[in-house]
Amino acid sequence: MNAIDTNFADRERPFIVGIGGTTRPGSSTESALRTALHFAEELGARTQLFGGEALSTLEVYSPEQRERSPAQRAIVDAVRRADAVIFASPGYHGGVSGLVKNAIDLLEDLRADERVYLDGMPVGCIVTAAGWQGCNTTLGALRSIVHALRGWPTPLGVTLNTAGVKLFDAQGQCLDAQVTASLKLLAEQVVNPAGVLARGNKKSELLL
Repeated sequence: MNAIDTNFADRERPFIVGIGGTTRPGSSTESALRTALHFAEELGARTQLFGGEALSTLEVYSPEQRERSPAQRAIVDAVRRADAVIFASPGYHGGVSGLVKNAIDLLEDLRADERVYLDGMPVGCIVTAAGWQGCNTTLGALRSIVHALRGWPTPLGVTLNTAGVKLFDAQGQCLDAQVTASLKLLAEQVVNPAGVLARGNKKSELLL
């Protein structure tokens, strides 16, 4: 029996933002993120994806630059409205890719918000790498980033070893049952607390 409460009123449906991918179309990283967001939608959430194509158009984050491009503002505004976030990064040389980190750095713009950064939000972490060492060190780095942004990494962090293995087909469909199950569980762990937060926020608005 599924313990996730998916009986959301439309106005209470949690909003999940996915950020991740690579410059390569159809990458395993973005396919994994899309799969997790798909499961989140099946659980009743609304989602928005900022994949590799969107991230590759972003200017380099500059803290001294106050003006943001429309693409930069779109990410910040989406996360500002989000009830939860899922990050997905390839492991490059044992760490988070520059493409994904550049997008995450933009969230510094949330420092003066009523909800600072990702304060109290559930955050799912997905890592793909050609080897378990890269998977594990990158997941640790990604979780540390989430902690620094005051978010709550989900108990499950999904690591996918892509060395010599094809995990997704050309359409982005997962070919591995265990990977599918892991991404579904991560979606559940994101959506469940996000739904509670969404309902709580709506009740708070009604009291104002």
